[in-house]
Amino acid sequence: MENKKTEIDIILPNYNSFEFIDKTIQSVLKQNFTNWRLIIIDDFSNIETRKKIKAYERIKKVKIYWLKKNRGAAYCRNFAINKSKSKYIAFLDSDDIWAKNKLELQLKFMKRNDYDFTYTNYETFGIKSRKINPPTKFHFDSFIKNTSIATSTMMIKRKSAKDIKFTNTTICEDYYFKCKILKKVKFAYCLKKSLTKYRIRKNSLQSNKLKNLLWIWIINYKYNRLTFIENFKSLLNISINSVKKYGFK
Repeated sequence: MENKKTEIDIILPNYNSFEFIDKTIQSVLKQNFTNWRLIIIDDFSNIETRKKIKAYERIKKVKIYWLKKNRGAAYCRNFAINKSKSKYIAFLDSDDIWAKNKLELQLKFMKRNDYDFTYTNYETFGIKSRKINPPTKFHFDSFIKNTSIATSTMMIKRKSAKDIKFTNTTICEDYYFKCKILKKVKFAYCLKKSLTKYRIRKNSLQSNKLKNLLWIWIINYKYNRLTFIENFKSLLNISINSVKKYGFK
C-alpha cells in the first residue's frame, strides 16, 4: 500500500511544447504507481502551449506554476526542486515519454538497494531511433567521459539535491547538476530496463553536437575546475561515446 504522503515529485519544465506535451503528461497519468505529484513549470510559453497544459489544472495531483517571463530550463528545475516536499524526485522533459511502469520499477530498485541516484536504459525517437544501454553505474570520473544519463530517466532522493542547482547555461544545464550529485553521493546506478523514450528533434539545441561540446568544455572549466588536459580527455571520450550511441550523423 502506498503512503498517503506523496513519495515522488515529478519535475517537468515546459516551453512551447504544444506538439508533444499531451503525450508526455499522459505518460505520467498512466503510471502504475500513483503516489506522485507532477510539478509543471511553464516558462512563459505561447498561447497554444498554455491552453494545452491548462486543461490539466483540474487534476489534483498536478501543480502548474506559470512564470511571467522566460527564464530557461535550469531556473524551472531549480524552482521546482525548491517546491518539492517528497522523498524522491524524478525528472521529465516536455517532449519525452515514460513507460507505464517506469516509476514503479525504478522506485522499487532504489528502495531495495538504498540508492540515492538512479537512471535507466532508454530509446531515442524522432529524427534518430536507437536503443541506449548506459553503463551499470557511474561515478564522477566516469560520467565526465560518458554522459549517458538521460535526464528523463533520472530519479534521486530529494535530500541528495540539497544546495545543488542546475547551471544557468544556454544548454547542458543538467550536466553539472549530475556531476555535483555524483560528487556528493559517489555513485549512480542503472536499472537495466528501457523505460523512457527520449525525443531527438531537428534543429533543437540538444541535437547540435558542437554546441554541446562547447558548453561542456565551459562547464568543465568554470564549474568542475578541470585542467586543460582533463577537459580535453573529457570531451574526447564524450565524443567517442556519443558516436557509439548515436552514430556519426
